[in-house]
Amino acid sequence: INLLLHKVKMALINDFHKYINTSAFINQQKKLNSRFFIAGPKEETVNDFWRMIWEQNTATIVMVTNLKERKECKCAQYWPDQGCWTYGNIRVSVEDMMVLVDYTIRKFCIQQVGDVSGKKPQRLVTQFHFTSWPDFGVPFTPIGMLKFLKKVKTYNPQYAGPIVVHCSAGVGRTGTFIVIDAMLDMMGAERKVDVFGFVTRIRAQRCQMVQTDMQYVFIFQALLEHYLYGDTELEVTSLESHLNKLYAPLPGAGCGGLEAEFKVAQKHAFLCFFFSESSLFLPDEFNRVIIPVKRGEENTDYINASFIDGYRQKDSYMACQGPLQHTIEDFWRMIWEWRSCSIVTLTELEERGQEKCAQYWSSDGVMVCGDMSIELKREEESESYTVRDLLVTNNRENKSRAVRQFHFHGWPEVGIPSDGKGMINIIAAVQKQQQQSGNHPITVHCSAGAGRTGTFCALSTVLERVKAEGILDVFQTVKSLRLQRPHMVQTLEQYEFCYKVVQEYIDAFSDYANFK
Repeated sequence: INLLLHKVKMALINDFHKYINTSAFINQQKKLNSRFFIAGPKEETVNDFWRMIWEQNTATIVMVTNLKERKECKCAQYWPDQGCWTYGNIRVSVEDMMVLVDYTIRKFCIQQVGDVSGKKPQRLVTQFHFTSWPDFGVPFTPIGMLKFLKKVKTYNPQYAGPIVVHCSAGVGRTGTFIVIDAMLDMMGAERKVDVFGFVTRIRAQRCQMVQTDMQYVFIFQALLEHYLYGDTELEVTSLESHLNKLYAPLPGAGCGGLEAEFKVAQKHAFLCFFFSESSLFLPDEFNRVIIPVKRGEENTDYINASFIDGYRQKDSYMACQGPLQHTIEDFWRMIWEWRSCSIVTLTELEERGQEKCAQYWSSDGVMVCGDMSIELKREEESESYTVRDLLVTNNRENKSRAVRQFHFHGWPEVGIPSDGKGMINIIAAVQKQQQQSGNHPITVHCSAGAGRTGTFCALSTVLERVKAEGILDVFQTVKSLRLQRPHMVQTLEQYEFCYKVVQEYIDAFSDYANFK
């Protein structure tokens, strides 16, 4: 891999040369496209940035920083939120935007203005904005970065100029991105990697590329993740053949492919160097849901609940233990604090003669739980679930909110549902409710808040992606859930059920176009 450090010279404008703070121009062996690595544009360099994009015929921008971090401006917003804006002599129009949990994809139409002939062509530029890099350290898991990198490689046209990559200073995160990109190519071509050698070479050309030891470790985490599991994404059209392979016995493994895949999804803890999976159904500290401390009572901010990421946004769900008699008040304080308007209940109050969940709502009249009052306004039965509209009042604040509970009755006391219709229907109903009430966290619980709860969260996430992209990845979805809360999707039966429901969902459509 040859590395040439240089300054990208701008076109002659107004009789003098202008330069912007670039980067390295990376020409990777056996690759048609190159890379420009630059510092994040500042207000005074935005016009030059877009001029460079135009002159270099760039079709892809990779952004690995947020605009503000720790209340400090890291990069100027060099694009309009909507409509169009002119930067120097380049008009930038927003054509489309897709917001996902780890990154945002923006599509711009750019055109040079001020040309008297009026014949300047328009060009499409796609920006991939990775939004899951925390203010401190590195992402908790490399899964999002690997998906992001795959998207970048898939989208960039062969005819286009260099991909422009930037973070804030153009060294730490940018360097991390390029090393992962280059080493994945090396792994595929030569079946080996040389992280130390590559980082040494690029740091000799540009100081501080890969800035911290945590970024260096993160590179190895990403490479190990890819080496162990590979690319597990599937097009919807290939799911049936994939399932046929999973149901076939594996020679010498003593189990089928599906069971082997599930076992691999369970054995992920060693990839996380800073957190270990609890043997109990308890939340990890990094993403546990915190509720307000009761006045005059210490240590009352705890509830057995975890924030769980969804397909489009972080903290989409609050996965929690089913309320017990002594935790009903805490449950409703959580609902109020985090403005949750949708509750999904995946257990009956009693199963096999054992209490699984306390009745935390009123059958008639008003239930009072500390400062909270809960009133049942409407109850409606459907084929597989009950919808209850509840009016929740905070008596201390003298404010009320509407909360809708979806109580699923299709889960048998032993095993899994016989088909996926009921689960598909309740997921659709919850998503419709979310669109109407605002996208605050969806509260999901069963008894322990893991097995059925994880299955619901996994299916909701997978089906939303199937509908949006025509792509699914049950394996990585479940593995990611288990990183966020122990034992999510607890049994092989539940894991298999995820695949069956997705297949049933796909079979309900006559062709792929219906997913769009």
